[in-house]
Amino acid sequence: MADTASQVLLGSGLTALSQPLMYVKVLVQVGYEPLPPTLGRNIFGRQVYQLPGLFAYAKHIMKIDGRAGLFKGLTPRLCSGAIGTIVHGQVLQRYQEADQEEEPGASLKEPVSSWEQVIKETSREMVARSAATLVTHPFHVITLRCMVQFIGRETKYSGIFSPFVTIYREEGILGFFAGLVPRLLGDVLSLWLCNMLAYLINTYALENGVSTMSEMKSYSQAVTGFFASMLTYPFVLVSNLMAINNCGLAGGLPPYAPNYSSWLDCWSQLLKEGNMSRGNSLFFRKVPAGKLYVWEEKRFR
Repeated sequence: MADTASQVLLGSGLTALSQPLMYVKVLVQVGYEPLPPTLGRNIFGRQVYQLPGLFAYAKHIMKIDGRAGLFKGLTPRLCSGAIGTIVHGQVLQRYQEADQEEEPGASLKEPVSSWEQVIKETSREMVARSAATLVTHPFHVITLRCMVQFIGRETKYSGIFSPFVTIYREEGILGFFAGLVPRLLGDVLSLWLCNMLAYLINTYALENGVSTMSEMKSYSQAVTGFFASMLTYPFVLVSNLMAINNCGLAGGLPPYAPNYSSWLDCWSQLLKEGNMSRGNSLFFRKVPAGKLYVWEEKRFR
């Protein structure tokens, strides 16, 4: 119980610190670009038109809503993190208790190979993460909609309990789980890719005689985790867009977003536009195609 409480406190602190970054990232994912591009240089030194990065975007938000404006949606996100940590820990604890009950006869069983152990641990982690995601997804939906309200200056999803009433009244139970399928698929694929790649690297690429073997294996886990998250980022993007799609907010309606019929339709349209990585980087951002932006609307007017 003490470990869970410490994890919740640590997670809440990291969530609060990362909230401004998350806020900017979500607005970029939606396609909201209130600032015009500027002529700059990419990582190869070539001159290109770039959209403002994280700090310029955050400065724009503070100019309108003040510093507190960077923390919109923090409350439901904190609830999501705390509840998710508890659910995740409880599921893993049930597995540990089941293993302890089987221990008396464990000596009669054949030894488990490292590959089988990885499969077993990854499967359990998958169940624990999926359970936490399923339980906390309503808070995730509310978090995203609280943030996207910045675009149209709405207050529809303000407060603690009123967003639940609003979603239930307008969309029913399914409204709380908008974008759940691509989010679950992305989490599962990322987990399996990360663990399988780390296992292959640790088993076949690293020699057991190296004195810093434990450090090397921890580094390989971090590298494969980053690589897996990059590959599965489109699922995160599609999930977030579906969570705010056609929810009555300006950010979920044209011209910012079409009315997607399903998450597959959303995926297909983003793929055609070449915007599958939109919001993945908040620095050195090139001008995406296929959307009408705020600065363009002002110019046409």
